[in-house]
Order: sequence, then C-alpha cells, then structure tokens
Amino acid sequence: MIYVFYGSDRLKISQEIKKFFGEEYEIFNGENLTADDIPNLFLGRSLFANQRKILIKDITPARGESSKLANTLGERDFYELAMEYTDTPHDIVIWETNISPKKGFKDFISNSQVVAKKYDQTPQIDMRKVFGIYNTALVDGARAVKMLNEIKDQEDPFMFVGLLSTQVIKSYEKRQGRKEKRALRELSKLDIAMKSTNYDPWVLISSFLLQVSLW
Repeated sequence: MIYVFYGSDRLKISQEIKKFFGEEYEIFNGENLTADDIPNLFLGRSLFANQRKILIKDITPARGESSKLANTLGERDFYELAMEYTDTPHDIVIWETNISPKKGFKDFISNSQVVAKKYDQTPQIDMRKVFGIYNTALVDGARAVKMLNEIKDQEDPFMFVGLLSTQVIKSYEKRQGRKEKRALRELSKLDIAMKSTNYDPWVLISSFLLQVSLW
C-alpha cells in the first residue's frame, strides 16, 4: 500500500510515520534518487523480507529549484511514472514538504490504491524560547538541553530547528568568528540528519546543543 503524507505539520507526519512503521524502515531522499531507482523502490525485494517498509522524502523540489530525479525523468513527472507501480507489494510512505503543482500528483493521490493525508496544523513556537535555549547553549549545553526538555513535548522539532537557524544566521551576521562558522556547518548537518534518518529529532537537537559551548 502507498501512503502520501503532506502539509506543514511535520511533527504530526513524523509521529504518524513512526506509528505506521515502528522503528525499522528504509529511508530514501528524493534529491538523491534517479529515474532508474523508481522500479526498485516499488518492486525490488530485499535480502531479509519480501515486503519492505519504505519512506521516501521530498520528491518534489522547492519552487524554482531542480533535483537529480527531476533531471533524469526528463519530460515525465515522478507521480506520473509512479502510477505504474501502485500495485506494489511493499508498504511505502511518501513524505512531501513541497507539493507538486503538476496534474500527476493530483491523479496519483486520487488513485484507489493510494491513501493521501494532509496535516496542516503546525503549532507555533515562542521565538524567545528558542533564542533563549541557543544563547544558553553557547555557555552551558547541559542547561540548554534541560530547557529544551521542558518545551519539546508541545513543539515541532522541525520548526524549532527552522527558528534556531534564524538565530544562528543572525549571530553569524554580527560576528563571523570561528564559533559562528562552526555553528552554521553543524546546523546544516543537523538538518540533513533529521531529514534522512529515523532517529528521534529531539535527540539530534540535544546533541547539537551540547556541542555548541565546546566550539
């Protein structure tokens, strides 16, 4: 069965994926795929199981951007091609941050063998809390993690990192020192790790905060 999860509430989507798959599943980033990978994703078997659990993230690039997958598909759209594989034997979840404006996406999520769910109720994070946590991490990582633990149950980790990025960039614009440059690099790594692994995102964020004061 194929599921398509999309919308702005990334926390809810992340929770639904874990509820659906559990802890063990394969993850593929759309930006790293090519057209040749698609048949294997939908029909390929693994050494350990005939029925695979597969999460495919971010097939559709942001507006104005391109991707390796889009370039290798040529005139075809991913969802147009994926219509040929809706009878897949695997459990597949496609998680889209950006929604394709093309007709192929609408046709795909309307298919009887595809379940599409939209999650659009993202909670609002108090920017002062995010900035306070980062400023604390600059001198005391353990204290910053304690502050994070006090709010994380009510917040979206992806939105938290988005606001954290704003704070890190502002710090870099004021003073382009060694610590600020390192923070930008490590934050980029954090963002990639959150999108490409099934680790608890809050654990990854906590690890980042613990390191800040050491740079």
